[in-house]
Amino acid sequence: MNGQLSTKHLLGIKHITKEDIQLIFHTAENFKEVINRPIKKVPSLRDVTIANLFFENSTRTRISFELAEKRLSADTINFSAAASSVKKGETLLDTVNNILSMKVDMVVMRHPAPGAPQFLADRIDANIINAGDGTHEHPTQALLDAFSMREKVGELKGKKIAIIGDIKHSRVALSNIYCLKKLGAEVVVCGPPTLLPKHIESLGVNKSYNLKETLEWCDIANVLRIQLERQDIQYIPSKREYNQYFGLNLSLLNSLKSVPVIMHPGPINRGIELDSDVADSEYSIILQQVENGVATRMAILYLLASREKIEY
Repeated sequence: MNGQLSTKHLLGIKHITKEDIQLIFHTAENFKEVINRPIKKVPSLRDVTIANLFFENSTRTRISFELAEKRLSADTINFSAAASSVKKGETLLDTVNNILSMKVDMVVMRHPAPGAPQFLADRIDANIINAGDGTHEHPTQALLDAFSMREKVGELKGKKIAIIGDIKHSRVALSNIYCLKKLGAEVVVCGPPTLLPKHIESLGVNKSYNLKETLEWCDIANVLRIQLERQDIQYIPSKREYNQYFGLNLSLLNSLKSVPVIMHPGPINRGIELDSDVADSEYSIILQQVENGVATRMAILYLLASREKIEY
């Protein structure tokens, strides 16, 4: 497999090129074949040690990265801030330096502070992968989302994508917008005015406050959850009212001339942004996103860890 990424780290979609994205997709396609074989493990990263540093709770992203690393035969160290010396006042840099002294080659990090992965990348030699930094970016989620979209509807240039929900507090939304715009898609963000950032149009997207009109327009609807844990004030009157105006249910989808593909990065707040009859319907590719997450993260780990052609 030829080609290499233009960057040593994956800090955000903003910092990578369209060619990088296409290379990741091409590599992920190959790894998707690997993980559907009877023997799912390859020796590609047998001599690479990866530290998973999660300073925030995570289920899907953490398990997906751990599985991707195991599939590639990497050695892994799993770090949870809740059970570490961070609780005793240790700084981020001290924590990472202590881990690096154990000869770690790569760091996968989720952190509540926007810019934390960049802070590390400026100070240490290991490859850094941003697994989500505050409300800033979540690049691997955007890449697996775009990979899943492309798998379902073909090349994304000219495709109409709606991102629906809590755009204001979502790192997934920002990374998705950067990624989709680089691939030539048209993007609309939809939600209540309080949950759409004021100057979001400067990123080359349009705003909508009408869910049905947005669903009629788009080829794909990527639905985001209401991030109550990040909201310092009440941005919506109630969850029930949000569901009434911006929740997707089967009767709404059945009223459309053409139903878009439904996606969600998880975790789903069932009965708020998505009803179960939509999340589990034929229109949803949510479980395919989970499967594609492993292949996409395998591709990113492989491309960052090695510049050499490795046969598998």
